[in-house]
Amino acid sequence: MADGFLGRWSRRKLDAKEGKPQEAEPAPPALAAMDEPAAEAIAQRAEEMPAELPAEVPAPTLEDVRALTAESDFSRFVARDVAPDVKNAAMKKLFADPRYNVMDGLDVYIDDYSRPDPIPHALLRQLASAKFLGLFDQEEREEEEAARRARDVADNLKGQSVAHSDPVPAVPEPPHHADPDLRLQQDHAAPGEDPGRGTG
Repeated sequence: MADGFLGRWSRRKLDAKEGKPQEAEPAPPALAAMDEPAAEAIAQRAEEMPAELPAEVPAPTLEDVRALTAESDFSRFVARDVAPDVKNAAMKKLFADPRYNVMDGLDVYIDDYSRPDPIPHALLRQLASAKFLGLFDQEEREEEEAARRARDVADNLKGQSVAHSDPVPAVPEPPHHADPDLRLQQDHAAPGEDPGRGTG
């Protein structure tokens, strides 16, 4: 297998690295079996191809990362021979682009759960545990005190006489009818039955 395709390829690669001249590749047996014009055309194309392998492109550096823009080709920064710090810097620069930072809303953990979300004050006052713990006892006492003061003020105003500028007009008495059954009664409904005692 050392003389097979992989062996020849490995030898040619090592020779190219060391700068040795390349040997002409022997014609494969398939070419020998072809007719002469086709074999000559293939051999001529093989001669036109460059004998030397192209020089290897140096691995990118942090200077190359600084020169990157949003339209740059980032594929050469993820090759195997790229240093990890250069690769990470290139990926940070790529994902700093706002096109990659659009939140789609379908992520499960996109909310900021470190933000407090307190129970509304009105709802908290209705909870039995808040009453049991006496969280709002002081506020309730203050509210009751304010309501008591308001009642006291209202009661004091009732006792005072209020002066009227206009006298209250006198209500005329209705005319007397000869027949009391024909007079309009205040309550036209028939009187209800006595509720009596309950069963208990």
